Amino acid sequence: MEVTCLLLLALIPFHCRGQGVYAPAQAQIVHAGQACVVKEDNISERVYTIREGDTLMLQCLVTGHPRPQVRWTKTAGSASDKFQETSVFNETLRIERIARTQGGRYYCKAENGVGVPAIKSIRVDVQYLDEPVLTVHQTVSDVRGNFYQEKTVFLRCTVNSNPPARFIWKRGSDTLSHSQDNGVDIYEPLYTQGETKVLKLKNLRPQDYASYTCQVSVRNVCGIPDKAITFRLTNTTAPPALKLSVNETLVVNPGENVTVQCLLTGGDPLPQLQWSHGPGPLPLGAVAQGGTLSIPSVQARDSGYYNCTATNNVGNPAKKTVNLLVRSMKNATFQITPDVIKESENIQLGQDLKLSCHVDAVPQEKVTYQWFKNGKPARMSKRLLVTRNDPELPAVTSSLELIDLHFSDYGTYLCMASFPGAPVPDLSVEVNISSETVPPTISVPKGRALVTVREGSPAELQCEVRGKPRPPVLWSRVDKEAALLPSGLPLEETPDGKLRLERVSRDMSGTYRCQTARYNGFNVRPREAQVQLNVQFPPEVEPSSQDVRQALGRPVLLRCSLLRGSPQRIASAVWRFKGQLLPPPPVVPAAEAPDHAELHLDAVTRDNSGSYECSVSNDVGSATCLFQVSAKAYSPEFYFDTPNPTRSHKLSKNYSYVLQWTQREPDAVDPVLNYRLSVRQLNQHNAVVKAIPVRRVEKGQLLEYILTDLRVPHSYEVRLTPYTTFGAGDMASRIIHYTEHNTCHFEDEKICGYTQDLTDNFDWTRQNALTQNPKRSPNTGPPTDISGTPEGYYMFIETSRPRELGDRARLVSPLYNASAKFYCVSFFYHMYGKHIGSLNLLVRSRNKGALDTHAWSLSGNKGNVWQQAHVPINPSGPFQIIFEGVRGSGYLGDIAIDDVTLKKGECPRKQMDPNKVVVMPGSGAPCQSSPQLWGPMAIFLLALQR
Repeated sequence: MEVTCLLLLALIPFHCRGQGVYAPAQAQIVHAGQACVVKEDNISERVYTIREGDTLMLQCLVTGHPRPQVRWTKTAGSASDKFQETSVFNETLRIERIARTQGGRYYCKAENGVGVPAIKSIRVDVQYLDEPVLTVHQTVSDVRGNFYQEKTVFLRCTVNSNPPARFIWKRGSDTLSHSQDNGVDIYEPLYTQGETKVLKLKNLRPQDYASYTCQVSVRNVCGIPDKAITFRLTNTTAPPALKLSVNETLVVNPGENVTVQCLLTGGDPLPQLQWSHGPGPLPLGAVAQGGTLSIPSVQARDSGYYNCTATNNVGNPAKKTVNLLVRSMKNATFQITPDVIKESENIQLGQDLKLSCHVDAVPQEKVTYQWFKNGKPARMSKRLLVTRNDPELPAVTSSLELIDLHFSDYGTYLCMASFPGAPVPDLSVEVNISSETVPPTISVPKGRALVTVREGSPAELQCEVRGKPRPPVLWSRVDKEAALLPSGLPLEETPDGKLRLERVSRDMSGTYRCQTARYNGFNVRPREAQVQLNVQFPPEVEPSSQDVRQALGRPVLLRCSLLRGSPQRIASAVWRFKGQLLPPPPVVPAAEAPDHAELHLDAVTRDNSGSYECSVSNDVGSATCLFQVSAKAYSPEFYFDTPNPTRSHKLSKNYSYVLQWTQREPDAVDPVLNYRLSVRQLNQHNAVVKAIPVRRVEKGQLLEYILTDLRVPHSYEVRLTPYTTFGAGDMASRIIHYTEHNTCHFEDEKICGYTQDLTDNFDWTRQNALTQNPKRSPNTGPPTDISGTPEGYYMFIETSRPRELGDRARLVSPLYNASAKFYCVSFFYHMYGKHIGSLNLLVRSRNKGALDTHAWSLSGNKGNVWQQAHVPINPSGPFQIIFEGVRGSGYLGDIAIDDVTLKKGECPRKQMDPNKVVVMPGSGAPCQSSPQLWGPMAIFLLALQR
């Protein structure tokens, strides 16, 4: 009869059900990997607790048709609601060596274009415990003379951890507490960073000079061990003290070798010394050894603050700072300021005039200035005044003021800045005062107010400055708030008034401002002008690529639209079919230039099916729209939510697979006439090809074909191609794996994904009659598996030594997604021997931590036969099933299981007596035909049997 059933499947492999199976995405997050929880009864499905450094693995289990696409995103551990820029497009999210900063809420978004996307989240809580830090303090009011010969001492222990740590203080090996010692007080201070506990030693006593240990613990959460730190308090314990070998401000010349010593003057335990530089790291070539810092051939860029810090965890760290100043001068500038009182902007005889000079120097206050007129030192008089630190100008600026300007005051003035006695070159700046010295004007050259260039080429913006002297020109952006120039600066100086831009981009388009600087020229209101930059770029079109499907004989309209471009118009549009130029469309007047180009096909035929190309130009460049026009059918959409698709046939080592699919947009083209099915075993070249005829296929209609004679445990590639009157359509492919999620015969070494529990006493063993130990215990255990063949494998527990009474072995299934309300677990068991213990079936629910629930149990000797059990379960979320074998009172207690099946729905109503022998396969047991098979064919087969 079994042969007849297989024949039935082969004769009628295909049928269809006229129901719409398109369904929106559903998602559920389950966690695997190295998870741990603190309190299982307080942890929900949405929390995942893991130790820092372990592997995070989250699975997003999805249902829905078409198959949903999954994207993982994350929010930070803070209140931020923004997703990170990076996303993971996969159903499984795996993070190796997770860090505490990677904790937070993770989101799984599943969408398939049907309904709204499904979004689920789970909070990841990363557990860690850092090394504690112990510091010793004393109130300032108590410090008199020696540090620890006074009253009160505070030992502060701080640690970073998650969850919050528990603190234990010890003196020597004795644990301290308020109740046992009135001389101590333990409390948690306010406003501290991290977790802190303070041990207060009140009115220091002789016995208080001892070793103190701060032990921190997170109560072995995630297997994190306790940590501790010890400090020995003595009557010589003191905080660090320092002194420097140089002054706190050290001025040196460039090129000198600098050595600074930081000397310890106190501290017990011996403090550690460390040098640092602000800002930035120590200069290249600098050597910090102990308390000595050496900088060879010092340069101006090495100026800054150098900090020597001494720490010994007693009191506050001692710190000394050296401000290293390397003499340097740069950027000499001048200003001409007309009579401010009379609000003049020009130089006029009889009015006051002020010339100012400034350099950027280190140290700034050590710079000296000297003024010259026509090459000779300027002499002060009632009308010529030289001042320093003019409050209206930058610090350390020298000014030469001419009162009641005379014609004799015209001439060339030179300001010289120098460091007296230092090998630093002088800097000077020269300014000419005459009747020709006039304030600046600025303008844009004719024809240069609008600069038009193509993207990627250089551009030059120009403003002309007239006047004497001519100041530098400062450029900035006008039309964008707080916008930066292409150089990355808000303001850029050009000595010749030209702003040069290399390889301009479209975002550089806009208005630029040029204005005169108030230095190296007149100190008056800046003059300004504007230049418009127009960056032309090629057009951008849509669609860049489009697949156009239409039934034979129906019309098609192809449209290529201009999205953006500069200029924003279509100058020309050229159509090609399979690379051949098509007749040009009618010419449109320039004033009516459309933003799209169109091509009409009156009817789709085999001859005009193919690739169409529309090239759109705007005189700067061109862009192309590609259209693939055809009448071929879209690809099928495989259905991944088929209940129990794998059907095993253990005796023949074969299995069958229920393949289901829908046809994508069947009404878009001509009706599908048949499908071409190709089945190829992975790592093989040959494929079996079959044609599957169909009637009219409707959208959402679930189609089905049963693949037979698949070899255990191989995987197969399945290719499915629809055919219409036009010919072959798009092919869809998928891989079918023999995962045995439904029936597990334990024939594969991977045992269907089952794993040994790490918390039990011993393991289950996989064996068959050929691999049995010839010296195994008699009168217990099965001779073969359920099939009765010596090659068939099964799982069993060996109860001989060193096993003891009550020892447990647990076999844990893979994680299943609860997509149905009820399930039935069916399996065969063999419990033969006078010392048989118990066989238990447990269900581990994963939606609230890891909660194990007993579902079935059997104890004692049940005879030398294989028997079957059906166990109903109704998990509320993702779950695993666990087979638990318990050792009895002696060694004759081997228990075996085989052919474990998990099916959706309820178990058979007529429960089989556990003591009733089950008929083995091949013994003539009846085989029921599927109710989905067609009636006429069933009648034909019944007649054939007679």
